[in-house]
Amino acid sequence: MTHRTNSEKGVLRVSNSRVFVIGVGMTKFEKPGSREDWDYPAMANQAGRRALADAGIRYDQIQEAYVGYVYGESTSGQRAVYELGLTGIPIVNVNNNCSTGSSALYLAARAIRGGLADCALALGFEKMQPGSLSSTYSDREQPLLRHIQALAQMHEFVFPVAPWMFGAAGLEHMRLYGSTPEHFAKIAYKNHKHSVNNPYSQFQDEYSLDDITNAKMIYEPMGLTRLQCSPTSDGSGAAVLASEQFIDSHGLSDQAIEIVGQSMVTDTPATFGDKTAQALVGKEMSRLAARNVYEQAQLGPDDLDVIELHDCFSPNELITYEALGLVADGEGGKLVDAGDTTYGGRWVVNPSGGLISKGHPLGATGLAQCAELTWQLRGTAGKRQVPDARVALQHNIGLGGAAVVTAYRPANR
Repeated sequence: MTHRTNSEKGVLRVSNSRVFVIGVGMTKFEKPGSREDWDYPAMANQAGRRALADAGIRYDQIQEAYVGYVYGESTSGQRAVYELGLTGIPIVNVNNNCSTGSSALYLAARAIRGGLADCALALGFEKMQPGSLSSTYSDREQPLLRHIQALAQMHEFVFPVAPWMFGAAGLEHMRLYGSTPEHFAKIAYKNHKHSVNNPYSQFQDEYSLDDITNAKMIYEPMGLTRLQCSPTSDGSGAAVLASEQFIDSHGLSDQAIEIVGQSMVTDTPATFGDKTAQALVGKEMSRLAARNVYEQAQLGPDDLDVIELHDCFSPNELITYEALGLVADGEGGKLVDAGDTTYGGRWVVNPSGGLISKGHPLGATGLAQCAELTWQLRGTAGKRQVPDARVALQHNIGLGGAAVVTAYRPANR
């Protein structure tokens, strides 16, 4: 695979280095506070040791670590990784809102691809407070203030902020393209149904459409209910990444999953210039990141078999179908009606249960997505297994903002 990057002077740089996921691990995602002894070092210990065991390597073979979390003190990343050992390696703390886990993965992959390390760890965790997300600091401007002010000019402000922002994007989609509350409810129905077979999922309950539409209302203008919203969660995820030389010298090609394309995109002029709620919640960031990945990997949407995408709220899953190019703008509802995003359809989207049902510990989410897709491409996902999965795509977004899209293929196929 050839990766192209632009230098500051616009000169094209080319790298042929390959990056592989050789081990993954995660904890079960749980309701915050459900266990008194479940602090973030214990979470990181469990996820990290599972990833190392899956890779079949020792911690002292890790040369760098990138550790993501949103809610925590400085150097919590070091404290977490010290559970695995004290080897003096560089440990970098990462915070990129809801895309924090994928941002850690992105940085670890860049270290491998750039020849700075042969084996690196990406780890993410979160210990959250129950209830809706809230600001930590009240004495300084909030990073999302500009986004909130822009959206408030289009849609009446409603608290809590996150469901209002994504709910407004769903309402806009309904007005522009004719999608309906039932489309969004069906997405939640699908993801809850998928989670029944995921032992790592915070919820493993199947709900009827009536259950979903009659649940507690969160954003009434578009009919967004509690069962269409991701919960706050505690948990951790981890991935061990390695170079081609490392997997060859350690005989790991049979289990290795190659990252064949990866892109991180932050807000562009379109975020505010398009003057749409969908752009403000990251649709254009996601679209650009996906296009970059398709170009890098020489793949298109039709080549994909399984997708883990950022369904923090059901409207965002439908909007992301379009951003990833599965269908044209305005046609996301057609995929829902046709059953094309579940088993037996064109793609299986969020076989893990997605954020809506699996849970959403912000720093761990992107690495849990990586773990799920690694298992799917190895054919070891059990009852969740997507038949003959060969190509996978991951999408993780954080407002404020950063979108990370990653494409995967087994190394030995």
